[in-house]
Amino acid sequence: MNQHTHDHGPGPGSTIQHDHGNGGHTGHRTAHTGHDMTALLHAGHGDPHAMHTQGEHAGHSVAMFRDRFWLTLGLSVVVVTFSPMFWHLFGAMPPAFPGSDWIGPLLGTVIFVYGGMPFLKGGLSEARSRQPGMMLLIAMAITVAFLASWATSLKIGGFDLDFWWELALLVTIMLLGHWLEMRALGASQGALAALAALLPDEAERVGATGETETVPAAALAPGDLVLVRAGGRLPADGRIEQGTAELDESMITGESRTVARGPGDTVVAGTVATDTSLRVRVEAVGESTALAGIQRMVADAQSSSSRAQALADRAAAFLFYFAAGAGILTFVAWTLLGELPTAVTATVTVLVIACPHALGLAIPLVIAISTERAAKGGVLVKDRLALERMRTVTAVLFDKTGTLTQGAPELVAAAAVPGAGRADDGALVALAAAAESDSEHPVARAIVRAARGRGLAVPTAAGFQSSAGRGVQARVTDAAGEALVQVGGPAMLAELGLTSPAALADEVGAWTARGASVLHVVRDGRIAGALALEDSVREESRAAVGALQRRGIRVAMITGDAQQVADAVAKDLGIDEVFAQVLPQDKDRKVAELQGRGLKVAMVGDGVNDAPALARADVGIAIGAGTDVAIESAGVVLAGNDPRSVVSVVELSRASYRKMWQNLVWATGYNLITVPLAAGVLAFAGVVLSPAVGAVLMSLSTIVVALNAQLLRRLDLGPERVA
Repeated sequence: MNQHTHDHGPGPGSTIQHDHGNGGHTGHRTAHTGHDMTALLHAGHGDPHAMHTQGEHAGHSVAMFRDRFWLTLGLSVVVVTFSPMFWHLFGAMPPAFPGSDWIGPLLGTVIFVYGGMPFLKGGLSEARSRQPGMMLLIAMAITVAFLASWATSLKIGGFDLDFWWELALLVTIMLLGHWLEMRALGASQGALAALAALLPDEAERVGATGETETVPAAALAPGDLVLVRAGGRLPADGRIEQGTAELDESMITGESRTVARGPGDTVVAGTVATDTSLRVRVEAVGESTALAGIQRMVADAQSSSSRAQALADRAAAFLFYFAAGAGILTFVAWTLLGELPTAVTATVTVLVIACPHALGLAIPLVIAISTERAAKGGVLVKDRLALERMRTVTAVLFDKTGTLTQGAPELVAAAAVPGAGRADDGALVALAAAAESDSEHPVARAIVRAARGRGLAVPTAAGFQSSAGRGVQARVTDAAGEALVQVGGPAMLAELGLTSPAALADEVGAWTARGASVLHVVRDGRIAGALALEDSVREESRAAVGALQRRGIRVAMITGDAQQVADAVAKDLGIDEVFAQVLPQDKDRKVAELQGRGLKVAMVGDGVNDAPALARADVGIAIGAGTDVAIESAGVVLAGNDPRSVVSVVELSRASYRKMWQNLVWATGYNLITVPLAAGVLAFAGVVLSPAVGAVLMSLSTIVVALNAQLLRRLDLGPERVA
């Protein structure tokens, strides 16, 4: 892209950034070290059927748990059908025929060996590492049930401990829970993998002479020009050189509405040009694309540590010792009372129903679903701990430029000098647009865009020239004839020996007071009028600020702009506190200042100049995915540029926290109540928890926890829903 280094020389307090480099412009993406997209998909990072998780699930796939669950379920139905203990609950007897007594032992053994193998291996591993946890608890429960049941079937010891149906139900429920958990853990990766699969296999590359050739998308390189036809998907990240189209960017941002993109705008691989064709200059391919960066961030989130997960792990270890201790005490107590058969029965029942699978699902399933739900809503959780902390945030500090504002200039007003050969303000804008039409400077593009947006007829121009720090000039031909038109700031006027006319004093004074950049338009040596440009406030910012304040969160803004510029934006948005004229290297000090007041701070920035502040904050939120700094410094990355997504993160964090505690209370409460009952602490009152009832309660607890976590899927994280 041809770049001009001239400056229009805006006045004091300007909000307009004229840097043509990557700094400060969200959407520029640089190469990242890591797996390329193909490797991500085929190494199990994207395919939910191949994904490997951490800890007890290492080496286990979703498909493995799914297949074992369905086979075990089928066998369990048969075992339950012929179980005397199950039918005893209803005061009946099971179907009987010669050999039917051996259906439970034979099928139960298959269930124990085939269905229980993942838990037996996991339990052995935890025992060897002397780190008891969920797998060891499950292994202990099914092993005790298996041995007790065989002892009963072989009539060893004279005990009535026919646990075959409980064993079958226990293994089936465990497999179901782990299948649901792993499927949820892989769902966000799977969703992104499915999106990646929608990338076109081929692209139309435009040659030097304008001809097109169809090439594999993998063959594209930065600098190539590609043609994207109406309805087609972009094969790579790039910048539009020709054409204007409504783009469907929902796969990246979670926003269902299409977005207008035109020359100079950055576009992302996988998005769809819905109505017209585009010519796009490729800037990033493969592992350097935004989508590949998103995949890496979600993969990091799935493997990141979590305080809540650590709590569940510690609870599992505690419950192992609790169950083992309760079993020993139960056996000793009943034996001392001379009730050896009761001692064995109660001990086995305690060890079988103490398996806290519901607790095992309480935390990881909530985290997995919340991470998945966030990814589908365009919120990328790089660090689970950041998501957990978001519920405690009491202040959100927004960087102004590119976050609350568009980060690009916009023409907001025009004033023509009476009697200067001008018909109206619209004609002034058209004249300036003609002079600026050959420039790719952000200010020039803003003026041309404003002229087109107003439906103005832009005259033809020739002889374009730019002057660094002053402005531009061109010979423009309109209805009044040909004239030399110059557009620039105070430096240009000083060079020409001109001063702003008194007729414009009121307008220019008001523009300057609120921090707008003021440019003058000169026609054949006479000032024709003035233009005001501002870094316009995003409409979404008003909704975001209001929604946060309604949730009891203080909203602050930080910027390097002049105080009057910052105050104008803050007044417009209703922001509580403003930090103006702050250098990038000092932003983290302002975060520390807020923290020093006892506030929990979330810093929201574009991930370019805000790295120290993002790292200092309790939660760092980067707007705009794909930048190195965002990945390194932020715990949460918003795939789009909509500040309302910050509210979505708060809502998700609070909802996830509620679900975690609801599940923990239910799961632990079940164990604390049923284990003592199974041990017989109320036997003197005639209250005894039978093995059959214990197994039913165990299954119910697991199902309740799983269904409660699934309710998170109903949470709508669309930014347009923020209220």
